Amino acid sequence: MTFIIDDLLFRPFVTLADIIRSTAIDELYDIDEIQDDIKENRLLYEIGERSREEYDQRRVELERQLDVAEQARKTISGKVKVKQ
Repeated sequence: MTFIIDDLLFRPFVTLADIIRSTAIDELYDIDEIQDDIKENRLLYEIGERSREEYDQRRVELERQLDVAEQARKTISGKVKVKQ
């Protein structure tokens, strides 16, 4: 009987923690957003808003972020349900 009551009281907090965790993962490792930033960086360089040096520096940074996001998604894909 105690187990059922504990489960009923504890389950909403576990569900809430899972939702928060999934949302945080989506925000931290948003591959689409990083890809959009890469496109924006290229566009700004092409129209002359960024110098070659700024473009290269930002491109390297964004590619690194993309690699980390892809690796993180692969690592956690089996452990946490990640919205694609």
